[in-house]
Amino acid sequence: MNEKILALLVEFVTRVIGAGGYAGIVVLMGIESACIPLPSELIMPFAGYVAYLGRFNLFWAATAGAVGCNLGSAVAYWIGARGGRPLVERYGKWVLVSHSDLDWVTRFFEKYGSITVLIARLLPIVRTFIAFPAGVAKMGQVRFHIYTFVGSWPWCFVLALVGRELGERWHTDPRFQAVFHRFHLAVELAVVALILWFLWVHMNRRRRASAA
Repeated sequence: MNEKILALLVEFVTRVIGAGGYAGIVVLMGIESACIPLPSELIMPFAGYVAYLGRFNLFWAATAGAVGCNLGSAVAYWIGARGGRPLVERYGKWVLVSHSDLDWVTRFFEKYGSITVLIARLLPIVRTFIAFPAGVAKMGQVRFHIYTFVGSWPWCFVLALVGRELGERWHTDPRFQAVFHRFHLAVELAVVALILWFLWVHMNRRRRASAA
């Protein structure tokens, strides 16, 4: 990440949490879960640093983070449920998404939605965007929010714990940055591989359909 952008994000996160306390964590994690890539890897470690200073309780900081994830996810879920399917049906052909793909996503979330949301909440990048497809598939809202909370809480707690243990070095320790860089890279490569597989399958399907 560009150093200037990182510095601005760090200042934004520290100001919001400094002014709002636990409510600031809720707001920031809500933004992160509403398909806006504000890194939780900055938000929760700073909350842990504030716990290191004795101003936060680690348990309640993680709980505030998980509550924020649910609130932000509710917005993304609602957008997906209300406008996602019509939008994809209208413009999906430009990104090789068909009606059958939407039906497949719906069936998938009906069968595996719980474990998918749970795992997604433990992964960077994916966790930011998972609520939208869950909304498009109209996954049961109660089930969606239960698994969002269950998956988000340990993610928030671990990041806050790291921030508390690092103390003053909550966003500068090279070990922390290296671990999360590798973790991010692995997830990014997996996402790119899935996108390439999706494009390859759909382009082959179109070629066969054109040949027929």
